[in-house]
Amino acid sequence: MPERHPLEPFLPSGARLLMLGSFPPQRKRWSMDFFYPNLQNDMWRIVGHVFFGDRHHFLRPDRKAFDRERIASFCAQCGIALYDTAEEVIRLKDNASDNFLEVVRETDLAALLDRIPQCCAVVTTGQKATDTLCRAVGCAAPPVGGSVAFALAGRTLRLYRMPSSSRAYPRSLEWKAEFYRAMFAACGMLPACAPQPEDGA
Repeated sequence: MPERHPLEPFLPSGARLLMLGSFPPQRKRWSMDFFYPNLQNDMWRIVGHVFFGDRHHFLRPDRKAFDRERIASFCAQCGIALYDTAEEVIRLKDNASDNFLEVVRETDLAALLDRIPQCCAVVTTGQKATDTLCRAVGCAAPPVGGSVAFALAGRTLRLYRMPSSSRAYPRSLEWKAEFYRAMFAACGMLPACAPQPEDGA
């Protein structure tokens, strides 16, 4: 049975970067009501490692859930928008794997970008998201860690393809984080969004 996307796009004012996954996992796997909610997904650990040198930065003190408010505040401050490449899917198996997602309806990327006019880069966070987006906009998929320019609705943007933050993708968090670090730096978000040293430090 088709399943519609359970979240509204997160589109902070002035967003310069749009991060797109494939589709959220089933709610039983959520630790918060936001994007990348599965505690077994390392996206927010990667971001914490890159910007704060601490993979646990976005976890609640008991480390049993991610801190939605802290994550949303950080993304709004840095100009990071969040959504997914599919609006509607069918789960072919009772799990969180992208391999068993059948995309019924793709996200209208042009309409999404129209709401964030300052956005100049799109990031896909895994193979399924990359394949879905490239099919929709008609561009070739860059290699993992690479990027390619594409045109859409009168705008030229850059697509960055990042490694999946799922633990099913068998690489270390530190290995993945270096690709994300390079991408955030290329988008002008490092060191701008990184914590500033104390006065006199």
